[in-house]
Amino acid sequence: MITAMESQMKFLMMPILLLVLFVLLPCSVVTHAKSMIEPCSSSDSCTSLLSYILPYDSKLSEIAYRFQLNISDILAANSINPKTPSLDTHIFHAKSFFKIPIMCPCVDGIRRSISTIYTVKPADTLESISESYGGVVTGQQIGSTNNINAMNPLMIDQPLVIPLPCTCFNNVDNGFPAVYMSYVVQNGESFRSIATEFGTTVTDLAAVNGFGQLVLDPGDILAIPIPACSSANLNWHNESLIVPNGSYALTASNCIKCVCRPDNLQLQCSPSGIVASCTNLQCKDSDLFIGDSYVNRTNTGCNVTTCVYRGHLGGKIFRSLQNSSQVQCPGNQNFNAIPPMVSPYDNPHVPCIGLPPQSSPAPAPSPNMGRDDPYSQKSNIPSDKKELLNRALWYNSLLVGAAFVILF
Repeated sequence: MITAMESQMKFLMMPILLLVLFVLLPCSVVTHAKSMIEPCSSSDSCTSLLSYILPYDSKLSEIAYRFQLNISDILAANSINPKTPSLDTHIFHAKSFFKIPIMCPCVDGIRRSISTIYTVKPADTLESISESYGGVVTGQQIGSTNNINAMNPLMIDQPLVIPLPCTCFNNVDNGFPAVYMSYVVQNGESFRSIATEFGTTVTDLAAVNGFGQLVLDPGDILAIPIPACSSANLNWHNESLIVPNGSYALTASNCIKCVCRPDNLQLQCSPSGIVASCTNLQCKDSDLFIGDSYVNRTNTGCNVTTCVYRGHLGGKIFRSLQNSSQVQCPGNQNFNAIPPMVSPYDNPHVPCIGLPPQSSPAPAPSPNMGRDDPYSQKSNIPSDKKELLNRALWYNSLLVGAAFVILF
């Protein structure tokens, strides 16, 4: 029989129990990550990028194998000099940030990449496979794409299609060339911090991703427009190229390296220096090679003659001389507009990989984050208050246990 004292104790404990449940319940609510899905109806593909934060220490060869890419493609996307010493054996630490280049086709009415195949290993789960891809795809998405369920479980050596997010938007942002990168939001990031990191605006990010409210959660996937250089107006033969800002691309059987310079967003091409058997690199009736310029000073400025790349076809590299006039010039000299090997450390505008890599992929916050920034989600709790809060949560846990003992 329940005594009056026990009844009174239960009555007194109810408000405490309700308070504990009020505190703990929000922590157990499951939220689904938001992401931009681009509808499509054509069969074309576009160049796209994927943000990838290493889940564990990896070599470049392991990253390339994970995404079924050539190592040279990863080097180009991240502006890494292919002649960097010990590059083959260098270990990039967990949390290093990479841009992964992928082709983005139209599949079943939406844009997504399905060219990455993963082979199941012993002890693999859908969640562990998702983790190996940095959270850009969930275990549920991998299972759904491959019809994995209780009746059809994972099998060792089973090949799995990894559906990776991507967007094209015609490779245009506000009327200018752009390559879109699928970016996984990290803890503490906001629209403003991400926009600042990648040289865009909060308004543009919100418009591209169709977010009505400027609220982000960790795990959300944003489509970020990266300004790019295009060959569309360069009169190239049988070739079209679009290169994200701060990256480079190898073309003409890797004989030519075209860099998208952040200062003017113009493609500037020169011999790559990594292939010994390249021919047709010198402009006819000239001592200039592709990428070289000659400056002739005049009374009003200077005339510049440049040997420019014009595309390739059937193993032949096209090039021609281009003349222009400038008010200011560096003087009468031969100079290479872009060195054959551009240092990965020279781009202050777009994140790139250097050696050694950064230990943390998180963008540097803007000066106002955590203070008056309306878009910031960073905590303002002082350290001493955090300690009190941690103790309170611990006592709440004890109270929950006590409440169940008394009630039941």
